[in-house]
Amino acid sequence: MSLGTHHGGRGGGVQEDVGEIVAVADRVRGAIETVIEGKPEVLRIALTVLLAEGHLLIEDVPGVGKTMLAKALGRAVDCSVQRVQFTPDLLPSDITGVSVYHQDRREFEFNPGPVFANIVLGDEINRASPKTQAALLECMAERQVSVDGQTRALERPFMVVATQNPSDMEGTYALPEAQRDRFMARVSVGYPAPQAELDMIDSHSSRSPLDTLVPVTDAAQIRDLTDRVRAVHVAPGMRRYVVDLVNSTRTSPDLRLGASPRATLHLVRAARAYAALDGRHYVVPDDVQALAVPVLAHRLLPAPEAQMERLSPEQIVAKLVARLPVPGPQ
Repeated sequence: MSLGTHHGGRGGGVQEDVGEIVAVADRVRGAIETVIEGKPEVLRIALTVLLAEGHLLIEDVPGVGKTMLAKALGRAVDCSVQRVQFTPDLLPSDITGVSVYHQDRREFEFNPGPVFANIVLGDEINRASPKTQAALLECMAERQVSVDGQTRALERPFMVVATQNPSDMEGTYALPEAQRDRFMARVSVGYPAPQAELDMIDSHSSRSPLDTLVPVTDAAQIRDLTDRVRAVHVAPGMRRYVVDLVNSTRTSPDLRLGASPRATLHLVRAARAYAALDGRHYVVPDDVQALAVPVLAHRLLPAPEAQMERLSPEQIVAKLVARLPVPGPQ
């Protein structure tokens, strides 16, 4: 469906911006697909989150390539990448950094933690204690870190790509609602198709395909593209559509916790990036509908009645999208 092309803005200049976004995204996607095969929709959501300046949560059972996807994304962009292996004994200072006193100079020196990177890979984030998980809250929401009374800004782009195992697996802690709300989207990698798994035996048996993955863009270009994504037009009717969709999660009898205002902002930002990846400089309802589940579902808590009926948050969001009237052309 289409809302037409009455989009306002800078006309041809915006179209050229979108063309460059598509070209760079195709290069990044192609690089990642040398490592992760047969998951085009997962890769598209990952690129959408990167260009929308959000954070990505990858949830699935062990061994399906969650960490490999996060590493491939970091390797495809020539920027600083740090990995944190979350364990029960990990401390908040192990993430944010710590000030060390030097006796000879009689002064404190701040040793930055791994969060001071462009892309932070948080592996098995739900195996750390809630206190340690909370160390990421400020940096994910405000892109800054406060340690010892001093606030330090984080460089753009800044993206946390976290992996987690399902919460019912042994040794995991459920992510707090505030933590889940910081992630723009959640995706599941899922098992590969049989042919992709056959191909994986050849490509992964002798050496890791990550060893041959070379960067196809850099931090400066990603910063430029994220600025261009902000110029993608969201018509007033589309804004109302997003607000109505988010509000429907707050009034649904199937949910005891709906989506936050932050979810509204995340959905609009993600829709801009999703439209740009399609070569458009305006958002259409299809963009919002495609992103509704990955952007909203992980923030929601089903009501007891919905749990008894075994309704998942993803199914509830899909029902709400199907019921909501689609706006006409703008």
